[in-house]
Amino acid sequence: MNTQPVIVERHYASPLIKVWQAITDIEKLRQWYFDLEDFQARVGFEFQFYGGKDESNPYLHKCRIIEVITEAKLSYSWRYENFPGNSLVTFQLLEQDEGTLLRLTHTGIETFGSNPDFAKEEFTLGWTMFLNDALGEFLNTQ
Repeated sequence: MNTQPVIVERHYASPLIKVWQAITDIEKLRQWYFDLEDFQARVGFEFQFYGGKDESNPYLHKCRIIEVITEAKLSYSWRYENFPGNSLVTFQLLEQDEGTLLRLTHTGIETFGSNPDFAKEEFTLGWTMFLNDALGEFLNTQ
């Protein structure tokens, strides 16, 4: 069983405040992430959304904000309804080279068991797509 976290880094030519807003403001999140009903970057806040590779059979993701350091760090738990396991997603932001470095770390994936949809490779592909394509394109339009 692979217990190594998924780590994806991306540098954006955008100011840190714009990247922070993109990962914490509900209206901005809806433009590049999942269609969230509600979201608040506040410890204890719970949110959920549907998503997955197969749009005809999406998984209900259930999350709870664990840590917020304004303009620096956002962490939330990540689990699936009716499946075992619980993981942690952390976004860290650093000013770097006239822009922002975003480092995403997703730990605890191994607790989801052997479902191939929850394999480390699937999370790596998904987070890479979200950070490189979806968030990158969104920030380029801001």
